[in-house]
Amino acid sequence: MAQTRLLDSIQVPKDLRALPEEDLPRLCGELRDHLIEVVSGIGGHFSSSLGVVELTVALHYVLNTPRDLLVWDVGHQAYIHKILTGRKEALKTIRRLGGISGFLKRTESEYDVYGAGHASTALSAAYGMAVARDLKGEQFRVAAVFGDGALTGGLCYEALNNAGASHRRFLAILNDNQMSISPNVGAIYRYLNNFAQTPLYQAFRRRIKDGLERIPRYGKPMTHLARRLEEGAKATLTPGAIFEALGFDYYGPLDGHNVLELVKVLRNLKDLDRPVLLHVLTTKGKGYGPAEESPEGYHGVKPFSPEEGIQASAPGKPMFQDAFGASLVQLARRDPRMVGITAAMPTGTGIVPFSLEFPERFFDVGIAEEHATIFAAGLATQGLRPVCAIYSTFLQRAYDQIVHDVALQHLPVLFCMDRAGLAGEDGPTHHGAFDMAYLRPIPGMVVSAPRDGNELRNLMATALTYNDGPFAIRYPKAPAVPFDPEAEPRVLPLGQWEIVREGEDLILLAVGPMVQEALVAADALAAEGYHVEVVNCRFIKPLDEEYLAHRMPTARMVLTVEEGIASGGFGSAVMEWKEAHGVSSPVAVLAIPDQFVTHGSRGELLKSIGLTSEGIAEAVRSRVTRRSAPHRKIRKAVVG
Repeated sequence: MAQTRLLDSIQVPKDLRALPEEDLPRLCGELRDHLIEVVSGIGGHFSSSLGVVELTVALHYVLNTPRDLLVWDVGHQAYIHKILTGRKEALKTIRRLGGISGFLKRTESEYDVYGAGHASTALSAAYGMAVARDLKGEQFRVAAVFGDGALTGGLCYEALNNAGASHRRFLAILNDNQMSISPNVGAIYRYLNNFAQTPLYQAFRRRIKDGLERIPRYGKPMTHLARRLEEGAKATLTPGAIFEALGFDYYGPLDGHNVLELVKVLRNLKDLDRPVLLHVLTTKGKGYGPAEESPEGYHGVKPFSPEEGIQASAPGKPMFQDAFGASLVQLARRDPRMVGITAAMPTGTGIVPFSLEFPERFFDVGIAEEHATIFAAGLATQGLRPVCAIYSTFLQRAYDQIVHDVALQHLPVLFCMDRAGLAGEDGPTHHGAFDMAYLRPIPGMVVSAPRDGNELRNLMATALTYNDGPFAIRYPKAPAVPFDPEAEPRVLPLGQWEIVREGEDLILLAVGPMVQEALVAADALAAEGYHVEVVNCRFIKPLDEEYLAHRMPTARMVLTVEEGIASGGFGSAVMEWKEAHGVSSPVAVLAIPDQFVTHGSRGELLKSIGLTSEGIAEAVRSRVTRRSAPHRKIRKAVVG
């Protein structure tokens, strides 16, 4: 067990600020050891937090948190922040049902001033807080920590442009662990930055500016010229010209693992009355060798032995992202028009096999879903067939582009949405609960959901034949069995459902993997005297209107089952059809309720909202009186 004498004395940042500065390096070691011990035992985000130990300590040591506001981008790098703000013991529950969140959460702690699970938001949020401070006439500091990865998203530049032009007191901290603008930290950079932070230099700079501005007629042009000369000198010697051009005073790059140096610099910068950007160089996974060597592999981890590191596990059931990757390669071998696109998530989406076999047809555009969508639209105008592999929750960021740039122009872009439904331990920021509801209203959009890996491949093949607009396929982070990677792709009739179990008067219309849950429920109900038909509703839009017209008027009850938000989803579509056609059969919707679902394992969360075979069966029992005699039909697939 790690020795944490200093750490044990800290309950809140006020305790941290009572420590002598010379104890801070030792405290950082204890924090890193504690993080390795806890996260290796329970899993969670790992390498990102290891990389910001010293930066987190320095920020809480210098800033008067929680009065001073500290905003973190995304939040998966904030485990050290959680430890220092009263959640050391609670860290053992992180991402578990009933435990603390893996991200920042305003309702969890007064030190979590802004919660987000999507990148590139910290600068905009923190600038809003700084403006609110000034409008209210209050006095506190606002600091935002954002990563070099966040700079691949345009939102960061929008915030930098706005904040830099404001001349307000605002501290932005770039946590850079791989960016190309970062040269090695050397003596010249240290010298220039140490000098630039001194009160003497700041006073001299201000006097020169004031003196030049007093010169009649020529003052302002000379001030502008002096500023340009200073920027030119900095551009020659430092990598901060872009930030200076946006209106920030740039300092750095600085060694992000020298806690005493960080404290010194932050003290010099914290009260400057203008926008300041501090560029900090860090190593993702710092202090744990395997994570330093493979920061992506240790980004989010399952429990592992710290002594042995993450060990290769035996192949298990193929997941939907595995089926997607294999199917994409299979289809791309036959169709040279296909291009693969992802937004900084090649591993998570399963597109890596495609990138290795077709590197010239693969594009990772960074954390820029809006750009990814318009980029795909541009490709489609020239006859290519772009496939955008983007998590359902992240595709929300590109909604306008889907409508305005893709659908309005009837461009055949395929959106493959991983993590649709409940994403498990990542919680509400990552649950793909809304895609059916936000895509269904778009004219010309096809929305679909496979029940297994084989059907995913068939839907992808079907999408390649659809030329009238975008096509979306949604699937969860779940096993995709059965999946035969060698089977031939098959084009499915657009909008046609599949009867997977026949029944006389009760109908379960199930979407995606909920089909299997509905089948298990139907078997249990059949033994109790219920006559249940199960339908694989692989197309959410368009609906199978032929099936609905034939079967719905004679049904005692129809229950729709979907792993998506109830409002505006698949069940809503069925009820809209029913009302439009004057059908009287009752329809009930079993879906994610009108709430943000917490974090926990996917199985636990599905059970909590009734989206399991037991929940489906109980939903039927509570609404329908059973028939007197059992009636059971053999499962039969009817494919039109």
